[in-house]
Amino acid sequence: MNKLYFILSLLVLTTVPKQVLAHGANIEYRETSAINIQAKYDDGTPMANAQVVIYAPSDRTTPWLKGTTDQSGNFTFVPDTNAENIGNWDVKVRQSGHGDITSIPVSKEAENAAITQLSSDGSDYTSAQKAVMAAAGVWGFIGTALFFSRSKSSKLD
Repeated sequence: MNKLYFILSLLVLTTVPKQVLAHGANIEYRETSAINIQAKYDDGTPMANAQVVIYAPSDRTTPWLKGTTDQSGNFTFVPDTNAENIGNWDVKVRQSGHGDITSIPVSKEAENAAITQLSSDGSDYTSAQKAVMAAAGVWGFIGTALFFSRSKSSKLD
């Protein structure tokens, strides 16, 4: 019976689609005189009605602007380009415990700049980090299967 639980656990682990395991998020932005961001999950689904918090370079602890994305995961804002706010604006998008943060460089020339396309895909994990995370998940499944498959005589009263 123990082998059955073990094999069943491995079968479930190996057949779970990658999209179910994905919890990352992506933020893309396009810069004109305003900055338009598009937030979506790793599988391409828009982060509809997600919380957006923007921090200006002059004060990284107090939100400069708060809002929510639309149904397509879009949010647009016009940064203040006075001297103290030239630099990287931090944009944080979160929904249901998932999210990402990206820094958007803003210069005085950005007011008249052509459209620039940049992206932060949140896939900053190395192969070693991914392997450790996968091993930890497998170890958790195996430990859980072994816990529930132990015989009643070995359980403490």
